[in-house]
Formats: sequence, structure tokens, C-alpha cells
Amino acid sequence: MADNDIRAEILSVLTTIAPEVDADEISDDVLLRDQVDLDSMDWLNFLIGIHKRLQVDIPEADYQSLRTLSDVTDYVSHRLAQSF
Repeated sequence: MADNDIRAEILSVLTTIAPEVDADEISDDVLLRDQVDLDSMDWLNFLIGIHKRLQVDIPEADYQSLRTLSDVTDYVSHRLAQSF
């Protein structure tokens, strides 16, 4: 799966959790939680949604490293590449 496709899927999950979010306005390198008003429960649902949609396990120990859209996209891309 190409990085652009992964990014689109992640944004789709995000807009499912926070439907008021305009995916076109999300910047890759700005903290996601600063761009989108997600509380800790929404953030957890976002990460679970990524797991369900893309079949990528995200251990709790890795949550802190996932701060921007770019971080999440790179992480998922790397995890998907490892599964092949």
C-alpha cells in the first residue's frame, strides 16, 4: 500500500472519530491533537480504528511517538512493510 493510500485511510479513520474535521486542512507535521480536538478516549478510538481498518497492531508503548499525521503514516507504513 502506498504512503498516500495509507494517509488517506488514516484520515478516513480520523474523520469517522471526529466528523467535524476537514481532512484537507490537516497538516502532516503539526501535532494532531493541536489540530483536532480529541480527548484521550477519542485518541484511543482513533488508534483502534487504524488497527481495525489497516490490521496494524499499535502497542500502547508506541502511542507517545504518534504525534503528527506524518508520524502515524510512517509508523503504519513501516508496520505494514514488516508484515510482508
